[in-house]
Amino acid sequence: MNKIFFILALFLSANMFAQQPLPPDKIYGQLFTDVQMAKIFPDGKTFVDCVPKRDPKTIVADYVKIKNDPAIRFSLKLFVDENFITPSAKRAIVNDGNEKDVTQHIKKLWSVLKRDADKKVDGSSLLPLPNSYVVPGGRFREIYYWDSYFTMLGLKESGETQIMENMLDNFAYLINTYGHIPNGNRSYYLSRSQPPFFSMMVDLLATVKGDEVYKKYLPALQKEYNYWMDKTANTKHAVKMPDGSTLNRYYDRDDIPRQESYKEDVDVANQSNFQNAVSGETWMKNGNNFSAKQKAMFRNLRSGAESGWDFSSRWFADEKNIATIQTTNLIPVDLNCLLYNMEKVMAKAYSLTKDLSNAALYNSKANARKNAILKYCFNSSQQFFCDYNIASKKQNNIITAAGLFPLFVNIADKKQATAVAEVFKNNLLKPGGVATTNNKTGQQWDAPNGWAPLQWVAVKGLMNYGENELAKKAAERWVAVNEKVYAATGKMMEKYNVEDITKEAGGGEYPGQDGFGWTNGVYLAMKKMLSQQSIISTKPD
Repeated sequence: MNKIFFILALFLSANMFAQQPLPPDKIYGQLFTDVQMAKIFPDGKTFVDCVPKRDPKTIVADYVKIKNDPAIRFSLKLFVDENFITPSAKRAIVNDGNEKDVTQHIKKLWSVLKRDADKKVDGSSLLPLPNSYVVPGGRFREIYYWDSYFTMLGLKESGETQIMENMLDNFAYLINTYGHIPNGNRSYYLSRSQPPFFSMMVDLLATVKGDEVYKKYLPALQKEYNYWMDKTANTKHAVKMPDGSTLNRYYDRDDIPRQESYKEDVDVANQSNFQNAVSGETWMKNGNNFSAKQKAMFRNLRSGAESGWDFSSRWFADEKNIATIQTTNLIPVDLNCLLYNMEKVMAKAYSLTKDLSNAALYNSKANARKNAILKYCFNSSQQFFCDYNIASKKQNNIITAAGLFPLFVNIADKKQATAVAEVFKNNLLKPGGVATTNNKTGQQWDAPNGWAPLQWVAVKGLMNYGENELAKKAAERWVAVNEKVYAATGKMMEKYNVEDITKEAGGGEYPGQDGFGWTNGVYLAMKKMLSQQSIISTKPD
């Protein structure tokens, strides 16, 4: 009987995936490939966010006809301009020098970053959401999964409770509609998710609206958990460890170049040492002719994007070159800490609904995951939490800010936490706050960059274990660099240079963005925390 139910679940899941909206590469075929490979737009995300001015099938038919007619002098850029509405980023408010207070500036920014409920547009990659929401800003014109938790920290401080609930309702809608929360509400993001912060969003809203929140979102929590545990689809996120325990990894369902970074992914494959590299154009004309190694690379690139750390030496076999990316070989310590939190929240929710059997079940699952994380991810030689490599059956040795997550969710023992704090102080604490890693690779999730979510995780994690003085330094330095850049530019940035606070952050596939949802959220929450904690002064050292 259980086997029948499992087969039925897989059938229903496959049917759900079959009915999902087509991404732009499937809609536009050769036109998509030609536009992306020719870099008609400097940012590969622009075209996949374009809205067609007429029926996509007619556009494609006309494109093929015109392109293949030698009598027509053809301009690809002109064809795109004539047939598509190019998205324009709704610019964030930039301080003109009159607004000295960052907090007041951010409260004004919320209205700029807010989007009303969406309307369906034929041919658009946007997955319409039924309620209002807040976007990160700049090129990020849609809701993003893990960004939203950190944005909500600030929305709470600004008293924006209703839009917090609207965003949770949107995420529940995505889970119910597509079986999971995608990377963002775009059709080209449906093959993957992002770090699962939904349970933490539920926790956060419950601090405002009470325990009924857990009951309301329990069905969505259960469905998301089933997604990550491969219960509703063979997503291959769950991994059986050598001792029989189960931990999770990032794993994108597709093995093709990311639609929003198509040329970048093809270039990585073609510039590597793989054999039989072909251009994206040949692939689209003749079928998928990428080699098995290249497909594996594309899946690892996409899975790196699912992690939110796109990209970092954390995922590279040699810790230097993106061509050695091996995301799917790694058991990420942060992902498993987030799933531990999900299991604890589900246990609490089931307890509140008087379902004591399921409450006990998920407490048991959480305890088992905790023990597995401590066993497989605590690196005794580094005295730090690291990712575990299922191929080599060893922990990675790279020190990253992800190693603070066991402190953030309170699963480290006191001895481990003390050791982690010492390693953190000597390796990751910089003049501008918490570094992502110490490796300089040109990737944006490496040195010298610092990111708002990792600041919050580090500071809260350290405070959970009484490392308040260290938490104080990290928080003060991050707030100070936010304020310094704001005073100089009038902007709240996506990321910051924490090693040399006189310079801008860099790296990655696109220029630095401003706005910026999660920076705003962490700044407001951290500023309040600094002002309320007696042990924490508000003066940077």
